[in-house]
Parts: sequence; C-alpha cells; structure tokens
Amino acid sequence: MSWFEITALIVAGILVGIINTLAGGGSIISLPLLMFMGLPADIANGTNRIAILLQNVSSVGMFQHKKVLDLKKGLWLSLPAVVGSVAGAWIAVDVNKEVIEKSIAVVMLFMLFFILVKPQRWIKERKELIEKKVSFFQVVIFFFIGLYGGFIQVGVGYFLLAGLVLSAGYELVKANALKVFIVLFFTPFALVIFIINHQVNWSYGLILGIGSLIGGYLASKMAISWGANFVRWVIVITILLTAAHIFGWIDIQGAIQSVVKK
Repeated sequence: MSWFEITALIVAGILVGIINTLAGGGSIISLPLLMFMGLPADIANGTNRIAILLQNVSSVGMFQHKKVLDLKKGLWLSLPAVVGSVAGAWIAVDVNKEVIEKSIAVVMLFMLFFILVKPQRWIKERKELIEKKVSFFQVVIFFFIGLYGGFIQVGVGYFLLAGLVLSAGYELVKANALKVFIVLFFTPFALVIFIINHQVNWSYGLILGIGSLIGGYLASKMAISWGANFVRWVIVITILLTAAHIFGWIDIQGAIQSVVKK
C-alpha cells in the first residue's frame, strides 16, 4: 500500500467520522474509495464497518464525558437494533439495491421537510417523551433500523435521528449521542458476520478507522459546543447532497474517484 493510499484513507476516514457523527451518510465517501482501491463491493461493505466501529468509540467517549448521553435509554433502544443488525447482515444480496436507495432518498427528503418546516421539534427536547419507558412501537422501529444498518449501513444515521427525535423526544445533540451509542452497540455483531464470511480487509479498514476515530472525536466536540441548531443545518446539507447523489443529480462517487486518480 502506497503512502498516497494511506493518506487518502485517513483523510476520507476523518470526513466520514465527522459526517456520520453529526448527521449520517458518510459511507458515500468511504465505500467508493475502498472499491476504487480494488475491493469488491461486498468486501468494501464489510471493511467499512471497522471505521464505523472506531469512529463511534471516540464519539461515544466524548458524549459520555460531557454527560449528554442517556445511557439507560440507549441500552434499551440498542437491544432491538442489535437483533435487527444481525438479521440484516445475513440478508441475501439479491435485494434490489437501487429500489432501496431510492426509498431512502424519499424518506430523507420527507425528514428534510419536517426539519425545515418544524425546526423546534428537532431543537427542543420533549421531557414527557424522554421520561417514558421504551414502548413496543419503539422496539419495532429500532429493530427495523438495526435491520437496515446491518444490511447496508449507508444513511442509517438519518433513520436513527428521526426515531430518537420524533418518537423519543430528544433534541439533536442528545439524539446524536444516542445515535452513535446505538451504532456502536450493533456494529460489532454485524462486523463479526462479515468477518466469518471473509468480507473484511483489515489493513484498509484499520487505516480508514484511524481517520474515522479522529473525525468522530472532532464532530462530537462540534455538536456539544455549537448546539442543536448547528447539527440541524449539517443534517440539511448532508441530506440534500445524499439525495441528489442517489437520484443521479450529482455524482459524489465519480468525483471522489477522479480526485484519487489525480
């Protein structure tokens, strides 16, 4: 592996860690880079989980240190997500990926609408929801979010944020803290399945993970220091870019590959 490839992986990891911690969809950067470096799509998907794991280790540590992580609620919401992630990682690969991606884009645009039209719902917490015990409805929601996260991962942060804000009542900074905790909780289980199936490249994954660990740490500090309104606008921008990429209006993967070629 050349120094250029190492540098590209670390820089990409930092960007992915920042984007995933503040919003979601950062794997749009890491997956095409891994595939451009010669990894098949399935191995790139598995390898990417190492970076996801490491970025959330640093993010969770920072959120916990600053006391914005609701650990008890996070554990209860993580359990159905873990079960879903294991099932998702074993799902057959003949599911139509294009249909799934288009559906994600539509859901994200709906989420964007509510973020812009009703911003207070995302900025102010609702204690009456936070103080409630985890409901059966929330168990079902987070099972399916985990199912998706175990299968594809890309964009799972958007669904987690929507679930944590709209169904559990958290404002965006605390929702982000819970989001990275839940992803940290279920990612090892999905990663083990990819390892068993020999779909992980450790050298690429660990180098990408170094950058993601740094990015996750930086982003968690940004979220805590700059508040929920800053996080809201980061989410708006990343949703627009991700949806535009999925619908083919812009080509983020092509742009990344052209930069790497140079």
